[in-house]
Amino acid sequence: MPSTPDVKNELVRVVTPQVGERMSELATVLRLAGGLHTISGRIALEAELHTPPIVQRVRKDLAELYGVRSDAKQMPAASTRPGAPQFVVRVLDGETLARQLGLLDQKRRPIRGLPNRLTTGSPAELAAIWRGAFLARGTVTPPGRSASLEILCPTNEAAMALVGAAGRLGVQAKSREIRGQHKVLIRDGETIGQMLGIMGAVEAQAKWDELRKARETRNTANRLVNFDDANLRRSAQASVSACARVERALEILGDEVPDHLKYAGELRLTHRDASLDELGTKADPPLTKDAIAGRIRRLLALADKSAEQRGIPGTEANLPDELDSM
Repeated sequence: MPSTPDVKNELVRVVTPQVGERMSELATVLRLAGGLHTISGRIALEAELHTPPIVQRVRKDLAELYGVRSDAKQMPAASTRPGAPQFVVRVLDGETLARQLGLLDQKRRPIRGLPNRLTTGSPAELAAIWRGAFLARGTVTPPGRSASLEILCPTNEAAMALVGAAGRLGVQAKSREIRGQHKVLIRDGETIGQMLGIMGAVEAQAKWDELRKARETRNTANRLVNFDDANLRRSAQASVSACARVERALEILGDEVPDHLKYAGELRLTHRDASLDELGTKADPPLTKDAIAGRIRRLLALADKSAEQRGIPGTEANLPDELDSM
């Protein structure tokens, strides 16, 4: 099954020959994984990343697209928790780069969401935004009850920008604040597979869809089995109830029971597990389902009326206590 590292390892190998796609991906990575800091009066740009291949991809794009030299280092093990970013990429004199990327506005203030030019780009550039977002702060949970694709965002505005980009790609995503963190979520299994393919994780998409369909098939089979079991329980309950009431009816009426009703009642007791159709075929001469049901119904009604007149328990007095729990 595709895991988060599997998806990131595939995405980091995606070739993006178009400059616009590379710029969109890079700007999104730096926005979601980075921050702007003032060091000795200069604005430095930092990004905390998870794996060396992602670090190499970011540094390569910085050098080839913007001619910017960056530094990279691994964070001390004691300062990181499991699953957290392990590496830092830093551009010390990063103000010009931040302006070019759209991470600073004209008043030198960090933007709250994503650069406007990103979310109004072409479908390929929108896909690159999502690829960059996943490389920076994405996770995927395998198909099952809690299947999800999540992007952790620094602000609600950034989350809403990603939701808008997904919408323009024909994918429904939602923004949620969970325990103080802003997340973009895709919970539908089929839609997650679609987004994996859009980002460029084609192999992960194929594995995801295969696993999802296998789970759906198994769940459908389980539902059918449970449905059959429920039908069997209901049939058994109805049979027990009918036989108990018929026994009590024959007991109440005794010799007063009409022969044709007595015959139907005894037929019911002789073939306790048979359906009404089967009872009809076993009668001599054969009876229809409606005819046998009608006779049993009249037998019970006659017995209940007699019991009421005599002040004794009716046909339901014989129902077993455990019947409701069957």
